[in-house]
Amino acid sequence: MDISTVPRVAAYTPVDPAKPSGSVETMRATVAAVRALNKTEMMGSDRELQFTRDAVTKRPVIRILRRGTGEVLDQMPPEQVLEILTNLTSQGKE
Repeated sequence: MDISTVPRVAAYTPVDPAKPSGSVETMRATVAAVRALNKTEMMGSDRELQFTRDAVTKRPVIRILRRGTGEVLDQMPPEQVLEILTNLTSQGKE
């Protein structure tokens, strides 16, 4: 595989996982980069990358999915870590 054909992302913006990104430009750039990466099939023709934000913790979540079925093959951070963070956050509010 020739990696020189992979489109390059023009700008790198660090993300603070504790704060939701409010920048529309940053969200659009992330969506464009993920779409470009998925088009390259770098992770295989039956897999795709997905960036989301956990609804409870507001932390970024990166998933590798099986195309067609949507089955989660891998996730960072794992679901168990998100559950622990949710529990820790809710304990601090009590």
